[in-house]
Amino acid sequence: MKYLRGAAGIILSLIFSVCFICSPAFAASRLYHGMDVSSWQGDIDFHAVRAAGIEVVYIRTGVGPDYVDSRFQSNYENALDAGMKIGYYHYVTASNTIQARQQAEFFYSLIQDKQIDCYPAMDFESFPGLSRQEINAIGLAFMETLASRLGYGPALYTDSYNAAALWNSGFSSYPLWVADYDVNQPESTGPWDTWDGFQYSDTGQVPGVSGNADMDFFKDSMFIVSQPPQPEPSPGAIGALLTYKVQGGDTLWGISRRFRTTVDQLAELNRIANPNVIYTGQILEIPDAPGTIIYRVKSGDTLSAIANRFDTSVSDLAYTNGIANPNLIYAGQVLVIP
Repeated sequence: MKYLRGAAGIILSLIFSVCFICSPAFAASRLYHGMDVSSWQGDIDFHAVRAAGIEVVYIRTGVGPDYVDSRFQSNYENALDAGMKIGYYHYVTASNTIQARQQAEFFYSLIQDKQIDCYPAMDFESFPGLSRQEINAIGLAFMETLASRLGYGPALYTDSYNAAALWNSGFSSYPLWVADYDVNQPESTGPWDTWDGFQYSDTGQVPGVSGNADMDFFKDSMFIVSQPPQPEPSPGAIGALLTYKVQGGDTLWGISRRFRTTVDQLAELNRIANPNVIYTGQILEIPDAPGTIIYRVKSGDTLSAIANRFDTSVSDLAYTNGIANPNLIYAGQVLVIP
């Protein structure tokens, strides 16, 4: 898994013993040391990796519509046994939206019965002959299909150049895993306010891994927060308890206005020490708000159909819920009806 800019850069190496040396400083509640792996790394001693301080591993599931990485299953079992937090990425080869949906279904079939700690990621980085518009349409088809199966939005892996030059703002609601080497932080995150994962080297040296390894930092926002089962609110339910996944550009103040509550109530309920710091993908509990009409998006829903159902407009729905792209909603998403 390499980013496309092709810059050779200066080789970054990490020296591991009990802890990491020279870790860059970032503004986050906590950063997790991570790596991403595939069959290229061969047989990995994940217990040695974990003992070296690596907490998170992203495992390649496969490539395209039917290829399963030869180390996928063993990497999963051994990482699980070592007590690591696990995510997955799939290398997409689609050249149209039909293939994209098929590959998303294939990706889901490989991970549906496995432990998932981090948002599964689309790795779409090779697109010969495709226009920017076609690439975005293919990427969106993959992400939407995967989101409908998972019940939450996946993450996007890309390099910092393409984050700015290629992907449009419709993707900014998904967690961003960005690659940029030989820098303390990514040069650009494009339409995203910030990054959730940062692949900063492909030449890391880690005990338990033969040869080079891709090295990452991950914020808390790359983790899927397990929630107790929530009752499915009926369309038009009043004052139903719910959870909300923070979207790109959200602020606690904006969320409090949307759900007719206060910043203090949200901060107290979700144990947020600094109300100015929330992350894309973070799950918030919303206090009971009488008079608020909510709707949980179902598979096959469109914003237009929901607007008609509640006698409102697509533009009002999009504005109320901070939706940049009215064509991009996903199953399980909670909407406030204006």
